[in-house]
Amino acid sequence: MTNQPDEETPLLPQQQTKKKPTPLPWFQLSILLCLHLAAPFTSQVIYPFVPELIRSLGITNGEEKKVGYYVGMMQSIFFITQALTMLHWSRISDRVGRKPVILAGLAGVSISMYLFGLSRTFWGLVVSRSLSGALNGNLSVIKSMMTELTDSTNIAKAYTYIPIASSTGATLGPIIGGSLSRPAERFPKLFGHNEFLKKYPYFLPCAVPATYTVVAWLVTFVFLKETVKHPVPVLQYFGLRKDENDRKAQAAEGIEEPGQSGTQTTQRRDIPDDEKPLPLRSLLTRKVILAAGNYASLSLIDIAYRAIQPVFFSTPIEDGGLGLSPLQIGKIMSTYGILNGIFQICFFARIHDWWGSKKTFIVGVAATLPVFAAFPVINYLARVDGYGLSVWMVVGLQVVLSILISMSYGAVFIFIAGASPNRASLGATNGLSQTTVSIMRAIGPATANSLFSLSIDKGYMGGNLVYYVLMSTVIASLYFASLLPSNVWE
Repeated sequence: MTNQPDEETPLLPQQQTKKKPTPLPWFQLSILLCLHLAAPFTSQVIYPFVPELIRSLGITNGEEKKVGYYVGMMQSIFFITQALTMLHWSRISDRVGRKPVILAGLAGVSISMYLFGLSRTFWGLVVSRSLSGALNGNLSVIKSMMTELTDSTNIAKAYTYIPIASSTGATLGPIIGGSLSRPAERFPKLFGHNEFLKKYPYFLPCAVPATYTVVAWLVTFVFLKETVKHPVPVLQYFGLRKDENDRKAQAAEGIEEPGQSGTQTTQRRDIPDDEKPLPLRSLLTRKVILAAGNYASLSLIDIAYRAIQPVFFSTPIEDGGLGLSPLQIGKIMSTYGILNGIFQICFFARIHDWWGSKKTFIVGVAATLPVFAAFPVINYLARVDGYGLSVWMVVGLQVVLSILISMSYGAVFIFIAGASPNRASLGATNGLSQTTVSIMRAIGPATANSLFSLSIDKGYMGGNLVYYVLMSTVIASLYFASLLPSNVWE
């Protein structure tokens, strides 16, 4: 009986014995990590100044309560448009190659960021932010390339660095956005006479990540190597140029098919079936659905925690929070970023090799139970003892436990890579997973913060309803995680 490849063929063979890890291609991997950094960098640079920008446009007519509504729209619209286009970009990358799609995404994001800085109307902001999300399909494509550059012996080590790149971009974005907004007022000696920056006070913080993306485009164009084995030329894929072999074959056979594009007529006959991208319906296997679903549930839990944390810290103690200043909140979040980076570099690969992908993922998700439970405990201790040692000990414990959430991301990325029916469908598999995540990130913050406010305003369950709901979500996610296969590659 011969072994025929089909859509259930594993991406990598099951490892019967422990092999010596293959050396990582550090140069190519470094380029991909710099590209991965660009996504959170560009998406979060606007966070510090967008409330002020909304006020300056006069769209709220001086009603302060409406500012949050428009700010929320700015935050969500990026992920909404990203969710609508992510899968399309990923599937295209399976056919024309990763590099052309990454270059197109970088160019689009850079242009949209420049436009955001030049926008002087609310709808101008909406259009530019929508373009930024719609053209930013690179995250799933980059992960596909990382999988294609690795194997089962070193993929965990490679994925160790993705949370570091994400954290770096998420840290640099707000710092630059807050420091460089209104430069003519903040730095009068340098920019006080610059009429352009007076007219467009938020162009400079937008220009920094936009220019970084331009540099990343140049580096990608010159140095990044294609990883798709049989890419279709871009012009041929979009039907703008016919395949030469098809034209000759049709001329010899007297066949005239004007309605078909080059991509449709060739079908890349000489390529083995297991090296061709599969139709979307063929991707909806149990393994792909489980991996994508767990990625989505993890993202929902994580984004809810990240959204509630600063709100809780800034809310007065008597209203159910901790009443910290922006400076104190910034120090706590910076501490998390530093500790998370150290932990991922030093321990993730070792923990993954020891526990395996499934157990690593489950432990990270389970850690969110005490993380959410810590919120009411912190508030209770603050009500009783003020800002005593016990409060800071629980805050510190919460920060340390939250690091384990990032560990789950590395594990679930490996599940997604292993779930792909074949290597040629990696982009579509990652795109499908990333689409579900973008949806969660679009609705998660608004839902979590609204529930937080409702719990406090109405006093439901002592103001703690939001934490009970989130912990219930974690329990449901743990059940879903238990369905993951014990062996990623089996």
